[in-house]
Amino acid sequence: MNNELKVTTKLDIKQWSEFVSNHPKGNIFQTPEMYEVYKRTKRYEPIFLAVVDSSEKVQALLLAHVIREFDGFIGSFSSRSIIQGGPLFVENDAGEDALKLLLIDYDKIANKKALYTQIRNLYDTSKFKEVFLQNGYGCEEHLNFLVDLTKSKDELCQRLTKKRRNRIRMARKKGVTIEEVNDKNLISVFCSLIHEAYKNARTPLADVTLFESVFDLLVSKKMAKIFLAKYENTYIGTMCVLMYNTRTYNWYAGASKKYLQLCPNDLLGWYSIEWGLENGYKIFDLGGAGKPNEKYGVKEFKKQFGGEVVNFGRYLKIYSPRKLWLAEKGFKVHRRLRL
Repeated sequence: MNNELKVTTKLDIKQWSEFVSNHPKGNIFQTPEMYEVYKRTKRYEPIFLAVVDSSEKVQALLLAHVIREFDGFIGSFSSRSIIQGGPLFVENDAGEDALKLLLIDYDKIANKKALYTQIRNLYDTSKFKEVFLQNGYGCEEHLNFLVDLTKSKDELCQRLTKKRRNRIRMARKKGVTIEEVNDKNLISVFCSLIHEAYKNARTPLADVTLFESVFDLLVSKKMAKIFLAKYENTYIGTMCVLMYNTRTYNWYAGASKKYLQLCPNDLLGWYSIEWGLENGYKIFDLGGAGKPNEKYGVKEFKKQFGGEVVNFGRYLKIYSPRKLWLAEKGFKVHRRLRL
């Protein structure tokens, strides 16, 4: 390993931004802006590390965020660290050395803060899979759908399933419209719709401060859009879309169970595709679709938007197996009692 490489927790913001922006696999989840979003979110803690060479040139970096569902001691039983779209590294021998050094130092930190780390790949990392395996990470399959926004609108419409096209037409015929959130007061509406969807799925949701931070830090920089589906005078569905370089990303979405017959999720999905196409983006990332052989309603829904199925997988490293076992048992009880 190159002894001239060193790990740092401090990096000039401009240098950080330029490395991510110019990297072929750069994405919004590894940016300084997302660091600030995580920093402002209740029960989130960002971890940032970079590896630089003797000339202070970045060879690798990662941004993780530790999530705790609860405060205090109990929070340690619900802590997990997520690295979305990273680590990013120069894809040559020096960059691979930097990646190895980065993972070693990162795990020393994450081991004290989380039960496990999950790396959620947004691109194919199979060429460097062995590096992660050698550092104690397991690999598991995970699907996603990517919509090609370089196609024409007519082509994209034809790629939708017949059922999806019919439901989009139905939503419009019944008078459902889409609005963009420009007023922070509407974040509470967004959160209530997302919370209802997550409650129905019996899944915990991030604190409202996450979405307030997205509005404050990302919307003004044109790195995020929040759309609301409206019927008459009632908001019935929502979607938060992140934007970076040539990609848009379906981050959070949900609708009121009471109005699902009006097809707000269908219209929101198509509207986001149309918006990305009209604004020059090249890919709409539908945001994950579970494991290949797993029955998952969200996967079937996303599949019908005509995207290409990809399997970039995820890496997982568990730091405290017994503590994680206890946490999972407790989480199941918590879901039954509270959600």
